[in-house]
Amino acid sequence: MTSAREGGRVEAYFSAVEAEGADMSGRTAVVIDVIRATTVIVEAFANGARAIYPTVSTEDAIKLAHTLGREDTVLCGERKGLKVDGFQLGNSPREFAPEKVAGKRLVMSTTNGTRALWACQGAERTVVLSFLNLRAVAQAVSGSPALTLVCAGKEGRFALDDAFCAGLLIRELALVLGETGPGRLELNDQARAALSLAGNFKLDADFLRSTAAGAALVDVGLGGDLDACARSNRHALVPEMTDRVLSVPSAGTPQRPPAGISGNGS
Repeated sequence: MTSAREGGRVEAYFSAVEAEGADMSGRTAVVIDVIRATTVIVEAFANGARAIYPTVSTEDAIKLAHTLGREDTVLCGERKGLKVDGFQLGNSPREFAPEKVAGKRLVMSTTNGTRALWACQGAERTVVLSFLNLRAVAQAVSGSPALTLVCAGKEGRFALDDAFCAGLLIRELALVLGETGPGRLELNDQARAALSLAGNFKLDADFLRSTAAGAALVDVGLGGDLDACARSNRHALVPEMTDRVLSVPSAGTPQRPPAGISGNGS
């Protein structure tokens, strides 16, 4: 099998909807929702979260949290950018401080990000990418012969912030592989488009504010989250999803969701 160090295959999808139903068997999936789900996931693990259980519907999130046991389980997530009524935390990386998440299991439901994670169930391996752990993810997936980059997008549509992050990952991956450019990587059209974006913008909070997702966050009074989302290579950890549960592999094996809890609203 061809290794990524000899020229890996990289495909990208620009929304969770586009990725749903795609054949990801034998591939490493990289899920991207920088405003804000994957940023929150990385920050939560950096601050000591034990495991994260992504669900698509809020109803399944509540059911799963009660099944796991509420003593050390935290409900978190958003709809239209705002914390879901009855949840302890929303979807702001600034909320996930050690005193709130250390040692806890988080059950998460968001508009776009958790849907993107569920779209990757058929992948051989699924990892979480944000700007916060860009270099760590590039190193972690550099040996994968086939990569699928799944941008969560915004409500089923293209999101510039996620596509830009995908392009930065492709560029970083080329550097990890010892290339000055991605010439040995086989890119589909979306991956090539993402790579072109990487050279056209500067990563900072102002760039994120200029995107549709960033502007929507500003509109609901959460523009301060964009500074947290724009921090590059803040953490060296790489969350992975196994059996519908996110964890950091070195932190041990989390408990699987109980039978009958689908997490996808079905």
